[in-house]
Order: sequence, then structure tokens, then C-alpha cells
Amino acid sequence: MSSVIDLLKAHRSIRKFTDQSIDPALFEDLVKSGQAAATSSFLQGSTIVRVSDKEKRSEIAKLSGNQTYVETAAEFMVFCADLKRAGNYCAEYEMPFEGDFTEHFIIATVDVALMAQSMVTAAESVGLGICYIGGIRNNPALVCELLELPRGVYPVFGLCLGYPDQNPEVKPRLPVSVIMKQDVYNEDGDRQAITEYDSLIREYYRTRTGGGHGASWSEQVSSLLSEKSRPHMKDFLAAQGFKFR
Repeated sequence: MSSVIDLLKAHRSIRKFTDQSIDPALFEDLVKSGQAAATSSFLQGSTIVRVSDKEKRSEIAKLSGNQTYVETAAEFMVFCADLKRAGNYCAEYEMPFEGDFTEHFIIATVDVALMAQSMVTAAESVGLGICYIGGIRNNPALVCELLELPRGVYPVFGLCLGYPDQNPEVKPRLPVSVIMKQDVYNEDGDRQAITEYDSLIREYYRTRTGGGHGASWSEQVSSLLSEKSRPHMKDFLAAQGFKFR
């Protein structure tokens, strides 16, 4: 089995880090590894804001739902979808800027996800741990203000990076038969497979270090999709220049 496949299958979120810093040369290599990810139309529509200021980190931790590991990780970054950088050159070449189309938003957001995940894989390959922080979208306008993000840029998620001070269990994923279909979308056998998976997830929460809430996968996602989720995002994105034409 490939060592890369083993690495990817062993991914865990790390929320407790040692105080060991990351060598600057290694950190730059990790960023370059992220940059090497695929980028649609060569847009390279990602910008990372590396947050080292302790006060800013503390504020972001609060804005993200009091996630204290934002403050304690060796590095904390905010990954942003960026149409401003490329858009600057529309004026340079006397061309109209049409960067507020939905497709451009999708391209930039996908670029961010691909870049971050490539960086994460590189980081985990050298013994580092990570935790994505989607909670920055709880208060995205305040995060923009804190980081001075201009129009045409929005924060997609944060990323904690550091040397792990815990060894959590790997959380089981849905069966491959549920998430991969042949030729057409169908749900044949999915209900039974998910029922069995739900039992596995309940057992995972029952036995994992520190315990857990004990809810199955289907219980968690039905709760997620039955409630309003960050309803401010549509207006926030429009204010940042993403109007979804």
C-alpha cells in the first residue's frame, strides 16, 4: 500500500498542540506544496493571511465560537478566495471586470479548498497536525475588518497547524458504496449501509478518548439541514463583491 494512501486514510483533526514552533523553511515549503495544487483556468485565486499577532488570534478564536486552539497552534492561517488580485489586471489591460459571476466565485472557492488540502497533506506527512476552522464564517464581516480584507476577497476557513499533543482516533467515513455510484445516481442499498454506519459512529463516540455526544451520522446531518445555517452569508458575500450573477 502506498504510504501516501495510508497517510490520507489516517487523517484526524488535532485540537491540542505542543509549544514547538515550525521551522520557517519547512513552513514555506508547505505553502509551496499548497500552491502546487490544481487551479482552474490558472486563476490561482487563493490568498493566505498568516495570523501571528496574539490579539488578533484571540479575537478570531472568540469570533469562531471560542475555539481556543486558534490561539495555541504554532501557526494559524485564514484561507481566502481572492478575485481582487486577478481583477486588478482587468483595468491594467483595459478590459471590463466581470468577476462577480457565480462561476468565478466557485472557481476561487474551489482553488482555496484544493490549495489548503494539498498543504494539509504535506504537513501531515512530516508529523504536523491540523484543524480546519469553519467557525470564522460565524462573523465573517468582523474577520474581514480584523484582517483588512478588501472587496473581492472573502475568508473561506481558518487552519490551525502545529505539532500534535494528542492522538485521537480516526473517525470512520461513510461506506464507499454510499458515496460512489456507477454511471447514474442511485440509492440502492444506501439505507441499510447507513443504518450499519450509524451504529459504527455511535460506537466511535462511545469509546473514543474523552467520550462524545453519541449521536449517529444521520442524526447529526438531519439536525444540521433542519436548521438555518449562517443566514448572514448571502448578504455578506454580496457586500464583499460576490453577487452571483
